[in-house]
Amino acid sequence: QYEFEQTEYFGRRIKDRYKIEAKNAELKQSHGFAKCKYVGLRGMAIQAYFTAFVANVKRIMKLQALETV
Repeated sequence: QYEFEQTEYFGRRIKDRYKIEAKNAELKQSHGFAKCKYVGLRGMAIQAYFTAFVANVKRIMKLQALETV
C-alpha cells in the first residue's frame, strides 16, 4: 500500500479525488443514494442510473439559469 501511494500515478489521481468525493456526497445526501431501494445488483444499477441522471439534469438546469442571467 505504501509503495503504491508513493507512485506518480497515485499522486496524479489523488489531486482529483476531492471532486469525485463531493459528487458522491451530493448523490448520497440529496438524492437518496445512501441506501438502495431495490433488490439485487440489477436494482442497484437502475437506482444508480436514475440518481446520476437526476443529478446531471439538476446541474444542467442550474447552468442554464446562470447563462440567462
